[in-house]
Amino acid sequence: MPARFERQSATAISGWVNRRETPAVEIARAALERVAAYEPVQPAVWIARVDPVEVLARAAAVDARIAAGERLALAGVPFAVKDNLDVAGLPTTAACPAFSYRPDTTAPVVQRLLDAGAILVGKTNLDQFATGLTGSRSPYGALGSPYNRVFISGGSSSGSAVAVAAGLVAFALGSDTAGSGRAPAALNGLVGLKPTRGRWSTRGLVPACRSLDCVSVLANTTADARLVDETAAGFDPEDPYARREPEVEDSAPETFAFALPPPAQLDWLGDSESPRLFHAVTERLRAMGGREVSVDIWVLLKAAELLYRGPWVAERTAAVEKILRQNPAAIHPVVRGILAGGLSISAVEAFRGEYALRVHQRAAEAIWAAADVLVLPTTATTYRVDEVLAEPLVLNANLGRYTNFVNLLDMSAIAVPAGFRENATGFGVTLIGPAWADRRLLSLAQRYEEIAPMPAFPPIETDSVAAEVKLAVVGAHLAGMPLHWQLESRGARLVSRCKTAAVYRLYAVAESVPPKPALAHVGAGGAAIEVEVYALRLEAFGSFVADVPPPLAIGTVTLEDGSAVKGFVAEPRALAGAEDITGFGGWRAFVSARSSPPRP
Repeated sequence: MPARFERQSATAISGWVNRRETPAVEIARAALERVAAYEPVQPAVWIARVDPVEVLARAAAVDARIAAGERLALAGVPFAVKDNLDVAGLPTTAACPAFSYRPDTTAPVVQRLLDAGAILVGKTNLDQFATGLTGSRSPYGALGSPYNRVFISGGSSSGSAVAVAAGLVAFALGSDTAGSGRAPAALNGLVGLKPTRGRWSTRGLVPACRSLDCVSVLANTTADARLVDETAAGFDPEDPYARREPEVEDSAPETFAFALPPPAQLDWLGDSESPRLFHAVTERLRAMGGREVSVDIWVLLKAAELLYRGPWVAERTAAVEKILRQNPAAIHPVVRGILAGGLSISAVEAFRGEYALRVHQRAAEAIWAAADVLVLPTTATTYRVDEVLAEPLVLNANLGRYTNFVNLLDMSAIAVPAGFRENATGFGVTLIGPAWADRRLLSLAQRYEEIAPMPAFPPIETDSVAAEVKLAVVGAHLAGMPLHWQLESRGARLVSRCKTAAVYRLYAVAESVPPKPALAHVGAGGAAIEVEVYALRLEAFGSFVADVPPPLAIGTVTLEDGSAVKGFVAEPRALAGAEDITGFGGWRAFVSARSSPPRP
């Protein structure tokens, strides 16, 4: 693995710069070189980057402060910020271009890090509106694990996780409402600290569920996560959801009780390696002085169902209601489907959900009477990128089984790495405590690291992504249709099943065998047409285009999320005598209707 992609230590960098052993400018320049070198590997890591000239200027300012006698907790440490947090001078998109705005001020939690000498490199990709745990719901592109890009990075803090795991920055901020900071930490061999709700300011964070949201940190070690936490935590009087931290014990006791669910309550979703890795964790906890107790987690799993099957969906809807109503096509189809579900939830349902949650919260308190910490797998398994694109809802829900309840039940948590599967995907566990147990969890996690050093990380995949072209197909090239083999033979990869923007009409070309569709851009009066989007290597795309017969052609097609891809369009002559089949909504429905026998 090239040295430039080795993981970075925030603690070490801060020490070097404060001791004036290595200038912050040198650290920043090396970070910029790593970012540029990794760009061809996974270009979807970043949504916006700080101008390199500004990065170096900020680093020079840190060096000047150190020379003047200051000591800065994060001196010269390069970091990234998830693009649902405001940074003055950079757009905030939440991975939705139509939602983008330029904030006048920087989120306080980010400003605390800057004031402590950290150097911001850029803003990272995410599952749109922080809705998802896979890292695949973004118009800026899906991300894979840096160790095996066939598998998901995890999300929604996908870009932040990859930026840290690939060694581009030393730490990154994410957000965590349902596991969005913990899941990608686990899948990439990182530490993911999700603080108690209100302990870090959420002002300047685009809400997912405002009453549940947390800003989180993804780092390489517990020591780095602790360093960031000591800087970022603090009461923000201008944040209505901020809470004052009570006096609590900072360190975990030498002997402690750790709670595990009975084996029947751990669903590994068919993963053959996760149980072995989880068992190794329990052995390490015993070696640390831990005593195992068994607790029923049924109440936690019931509480988790409220997040996406209950009224808290409406809180996600409330955060982006304006764009959902006025420009729904700008929202990723999967995310839009989730958000639209909140429009029909009544206030009565919301109160009933709140009553149910209170019952679950009281029942969950029994865990802390029996144990100091609850230990669960962060995710039971992982998936390939193409698997979550084909089945986005069920697989995403599987990933959140052991994370979704934590914020609802007002708990604190830290995800720690626990090894790698044979396919180089990470496995991790989460140490969960009650509210305000953050520092005790950090203390326990640090002891866990000391007694069980992580195995060597798999090599980072550094081969550049072959140049690809996205192609939208609308008719006989759809999966299962007569000409789909022309895509399969060229190694085409399914990216998504979606619709066009509502500006097209669909026609059946007269006297064509096999039947051919003609997609025509008409603007007003058009409709959204079902398509499948495939990615082809550049050379494969060229040979495919060469085989497209007239009167069809390849042009540019606008999709429902506003992005543009190559796709089948029609020459004007294709419409002569053609049948307008727009009302079917897509070619499959038309073919199905035509082949169905007439009703008696």
